[in-house]
Amino acid sequence: MSEGSGWVEIVLLALLAAFIGLRLVSVLGKRTGQERPIGDAFRPSAEVTAPPRREAERPVRGQLLLPPGTDRSLLPALEAVADADSGFAPDRFLAGARSAYGLILEAFWTGDLSSLTGLVSDEVHHNLSNAIEARGGGSLPNRMISLGAVALRDATVVGQMVEVTVGFAARIATGNDGSGGEIETRDLWTFSRLAGSTDPAWVLIATDNEDDSDQMPPDHLGDVSDNNA
Repeated sequence: MSEGSGWVEIVLLALLAAFIGLRLVSVLGKRTGQERPIGDAFRPSAEVTAPPRREAERPVRGQLLLPPGTDRSLLPALEAVADADSGFAPDRFLAGARSAYGLILEAFWTGDLSSLTGLVSDEVHHNLSNAIEARGGGSLPNRMISLGAVALRDATVVGQMVEVTVGFAARIATGNDGSGGEIETRDLWTFSRLAGSTDPAWVLIATDNEDDSDQMPPDHLGDVSDNNA
């Protein structure tokens, strides 16, 4: 190989090397000194934020059906209770309140409150016990002749508690033989429960009446609570 051809080969190799170097730079880029170590590629960047957590969607409440005799102005308050407590259904609640009314009155008249566990608050239970003790204990001859209108009268949400007030219209006899006469009563009872609780029971927390005090039968369960509706 002549000396001239050797120089030609050297020049060609140099040009080829320069060409390859330029291609690598154009493809890979240049180092700037700010490159992150290879291992950092598997570490979460401080700039990367976790996707927002989706809150559990609450079931959509259907239209609330008002029981007959319910004042329509009460609908927003009842809807607020239903929104807080998805298990609330006005008609079913009233059916339970009707049963509780007779049961609680009967327990008070007989003087045996053992059946009221879980149905009345501690305060109401205490006041009922005091009333029974004040009359000397024992039972009363009162009996319910009929229970007429039972209607929703008020509803509210207090913190995590929901409260509903019910009006009861009843006829009560004050003697086994009817000698004590018959009295028509109009009571207001307020029931409460923890919204969303798995326990379906409502607890009586307050009682009141709309009748004049001189028209009430002896020891009728009227205002027995300090927390009246």
